[in-house]
Amino acid sequence: MNDYSRIRSPIKNQLETPLDILLADIAVMVQLPPGLHAKACDRYEALRQYVVRPNSPLFGLVTQLYPQGSMAIDATTSTRGTDNEYDLDAVLEAEFPAQMKPGEVLDLTYEALKDYRVDAKVLRQTRCVTICYTDDMHVDVTPARRRPTSLEHESNIFHAKPEEHLHRHVEVPMNAFGFAAWYRGRTPDEELFSEAFRELTFDAWNILAKADPVFHDVPDQTPLPRKSVTTVALQLLKRFRDIWGLGQPGRIPPSVMLSCHAGHAAQPGLSLSEMVIRQARWTAKAINSAARMGRLIEVRNPVMHEDRFTDRWPENQQQQQTFAASLTDFADCLQFMRANDMSLEDMQEVLRKCFGSQVVTKSVRIFNDRTGRALRGGSQRYTQRGGLFVPAAPAIVGVTTAASVVPARAHTNMGERRP
Repeated sequence: MNDYSRIRSPIKNQLETPLDILLADIAVMVQLPPGLHAKACDRYEALRQYVVRPNSPLFGLVTQLYPQGSMAIDATTSTRGTDNEYDLDAVLEAEFPAQMKPGEVLDLTYEALKDYRVDAKVLRQTRCVTICYTDDMHVDVTPARRRPTSLEHESNIFHAKPEEHLHRHVEVPMNAFGFAAWYRGRTPDEELFSEAFRELTFDAWNILAKADPVFHDVPDQTPLPRKSVTTVALQLLKRFRDIWGLGQPGRIPPSVMLSCHAGHAAQPGLSLSEMVIRQARWTAKAINSAARMGRLIEVRNPVMHEDRFTDRWPENQQQQQTFAASLTDFADCLQFMRANDMSLEDMQEVLRKCFGSQVVTKSVRIFNDRTGRALRGGSQRYTQRGGLFVPAAPAIVGVTTAASVVPARAHTNMGERRP
């Protein structure tokens, strides 16, 4: 495995073009807002305390409760194409007796959580128990039993659909904790990108706080995100998957498969749009390779081969090939926008089809606000090569514009902050 922590990104502005900036603003729109992120962390702790209380059916059994999936790698996005619903995942690791059947474990977990909050609906699912909060946040609590191995957090989770015959109730190998550590090791922060993305995020939070209570009154100590270009690109690809999935029957491609491919595709120094294209083509190529051999794509946990990420998707060749074709079209579309002098007006229309109308409209508003303030205040943006980014006309989306680069002293400022 490449040691990316030892690699310094080349001197390159990874958020230099209007396309890259618009993509970054879209990523801010679809990720967990700062107010809900803080609330999610509080809820994990409240859940942990609730399941270990003295009168809990799980009292004395719980060893750990920890985030898994997107929350563990800071790649959470809104759910199935919505703009205000978020699914978070937690693993409830406990010493369930060996003789307990999968259905019994899930039923016991449900009993332990069913009265958690009077304002929350609790559902027993096939592999987890879901807590549905009134603010459209859902937390999937997956019970797990530690396996008798020397590797930390290798576990079995439990698959038991109530209406299915008992012979279809099984234990499924899993190491979500190890995968999250693997992913973070492959995708360390890239200082130049991370700082630029933090500046854009700060702008977005302040602009949205005027109308959105989720962003309003964010505490001063709330940390700004530090992310790699790989993770932000992954969030965008997941959003594209969600919008694509709205018109598709059955399950959609699992986030963990896309996350695994993103980890493999990680390459320091790429711009945001280049990394989105790279990840889309990576997954499309993997699907097409499997299809040529008459197989369904198989993606496994790089730290635990028994943990198969694609055990419930795809269900057939058509399902996977339809997604691969859409990924290729998506990558080709972004490549065309990168290579051609496409007007910002046309660009936003294309992005709406890829990421959804509402979220792109919000991103356009942020883009316009930021650009307008820069023009009114006479502030300037510098490229990492020392060039000054100057709009030839007010760079407001909806009006065909051009931009030029003129020599200037090097500077790292990526935009002003609102007072």
